[in-house]
Amino acid sequence: MNKKTIDNIDLKGKRVLVRVDFNVPLDENFNVTDDKRIVESLPTIKKIMADGGKAILMSHLGRPKGQPNPKYSLKPAAKRLAELIGKEVKMAPDCIGDEVAAMASAMKEGEVMLLENLRYHAEEEKNDPAFAQKLAALGDVYVNDAFGSAHRAHASTEGVTKFLATSVAGYLMEKELNYLGRAIGNPERPYCAILGGAKISGKIDVINNLLDKVDILIIGGGMAFTFFKAKGMEIGKSLLEEEKLELAKELLTKFESSKAKVYLPVDVVAAPEFKNEAPATVTKADGIPSELMGLDIGPDTIQLFRDAVLSAKTVVWNGPMGVFEFDNFAKGTNAIASALAEATSKGTVTVVGGGDSAAAISKANLESAVSHVSTGGGASLEFLEGKLLPGVEALNNK
Repeated sequence: MNKKTIDNIDLKGKRVLVRVDFNVPLDENFNVTDDKRIVESLPTIKKIMADGGKAILMSHLGRPKGQPNPKYSLKPAAKRLAELIGKEVKMAPDCIGDEVAAMASAMKEGEVMLLENLRYHAEEEKNDPAFAQKLAALGDVYVNDAFGSAHRAHASTEGVTKFLATSVAGYLMEKELNYLGRAIGNPERPYCAILGGAKISGKIDVINNLLDKVDILIIGGGMAFTFFKAKGMEIGKSLLEEEKLELAKELLTKFESSKAKVYLPVDVVAAPEFKNEAPATVTKADGIPSELMGLDIGPDTIQLFRDAVLSAKTVVWNGPMGVFEFDNFAKGTNAIASALAEATSKGTVTVVGGGDSAAAISKANLESAVSHVSTGGGASLEFLEGKLLPGVEALNNK
């Protein structure tokens, strides 16, 4: 990684403006139900505290559409963070304004403050320079530790860097970029990419970018059926992107001439309805009965994919193999999670690319059994597509 990090700067006595990703789920009583993103930010926050910096944290939560809305307040996140660090977290009434500026100026070394939801102001997502300047005025240096928001050029991720000379990566950002960068730029081979999810349209750029880089490409999930249809196979009532059939044909031609070994499902678990209780039938991928829809990969495919994963030295996974939200159709996704865990135990570097894949590996209780689970779904996808992330590009180079 060619970006400066929090280890490259002096924090003592500095007001350290930190972009974190506290976009966490809340229950009806406004309690944090999953604190993974807060926990992931702790190394950076603790580093600032230990070095005598003043941590001024900022984040978004949900989509309040540019208006203050108590439903999207970051107060529950402040409460949870205080529990995790065993120290008071001052909660600002807003993210800009005279009162917030006064609170920031009055902070003592080692103290922590959380600004209120950035998206209470429409200027945040518009990357408004005047708004970014007001945010920047709260700090002496800037640290971006929110990989999950790094693919967006917002005021808090990109705009503030124009007004603060020192802008560096936090520990979580550094970890994300090192794992994903290594997987893309310098993987140990054989290098395997597993792509799933419902639609080809969301993964075209990833497929195109990875096809020349990987040794093994595994395709599962709902998007497999559009490839099947493009091959002239019967897919029954399975998910189909009709408008992507020509694209699927083009990709199939690319697969044939690629040096990568490409795997598609050979059997599927199908059902007459899209619901967990629907009776399941295992059928060959080539000829799904007209009254059935494929909802998961079948046992032969699980074995095929598992063997391929275990033959690799680097594995990147983005997208489930079926409707993993339904327990009866989660077997394929769980099997991939299990194969990644087994591969990791044998020394393979395994990276799970956020979003549904992260949710699936969490549901399988295997998060700690793989090398890295990304905190950024959209950001990790764009990274795998080979795109530059504005929030990363804006940071100081080494």
